[in-house]
Amino acid sequence: MAKVELKQPIVQEISENIKDAQSVVVVDYRGLTVAEDTQLRKALREAGVTYKVYKNTLVSRAIEGTEFESLKDVLEGPNAFAISTTDATAPARVLAKFAKTAPALEIKAGVVEGSFYDETGMKAIAAVPSREELLSRLLGSMQSPITNLARVLNQIAEKGGAAADAEVAAAPAEEAAPAEEAAAAEEPAETPAE
Repeated sequence: MAKVELKQPIVQEISENIKDAQSVVVVDYRGLTVAEDTQLRKALREAGVTYKVYKNTLVSRAIEGTEFESLKDVLEGPNAFAISTTDATAPARVLAKFAKTAPALEIKAGVVEGSFYDETGMKAIAAVPSREELLSRLLGSMQSPITNLARVLNQIAEKGGAAADAEVAAAPAEEAAPAEEAAAAEEPAETPAE
């Protein structure tokens, strides 16, 4: 078998991985220990990110004519590729967090939703919270005014309930007072008549 025929399935695999990808991040993994690399792979797997090491020439062939073609310029030296099809910021977020504990890991560049970002751009992308976190913040901010309104209405109801109880207690007293006045008014009328 020719070398090209052996490499074609690998190029196909790379093409399949990046076909529906929202982001691809290129990292230099030199200097990572086996334990660190295992931890990194586990963290990426938990985030739903595919992490593989491919030869640069094979990746170069696979990304030709795709939105990831701009990555060709950074394909020098040993590289690993983090590919996400679900969360566009997940690879950058996980890699940047891991790079804090393992300084040997270097994020070279990436393409997120069709836009190329260099190392500093990828660090900025890593600071963006996940979609779920953004949605929970949005819902929390939308729910906050409703919760505050419910609290105010509840306090008004409690105070209104206390005022209504006071009115109810005052109403029988007021009703009793006119009856006493009427009785007092009738008594003096009877006394002179005697």
